[in-house]
Amino acid sequence: MSDIAKTLQQLREERSRIEKQLSGLDQAISVLGKLVTGGAGSAGKRRLSVAARKRIAQAQKLRWAKWKAKQEKKAA
Repeated sequence: MSDIAKTLQQLREERSRIEKQLSGLDQAISVLGKLVTGGAGSAGKRRLSVAARKRIAQAQKLRWAKWKAKQEKKAA
């Protein structure tokens, strides 16, 4: 192979390698973009504080306790 042909081959290989890297970067940008925007056109996901989650969990436990007590009265 002549020097020019060898150089041309190396340039093509380098372009191919860079295209693969760009493809990976495009995928990373897409994933991060969805995280930031919350998906396709969404305003983002709301996050509850730990205290709010505890209040919700406690309220749900109380609802279940009342329901179970009502079921036991029906069965008795």
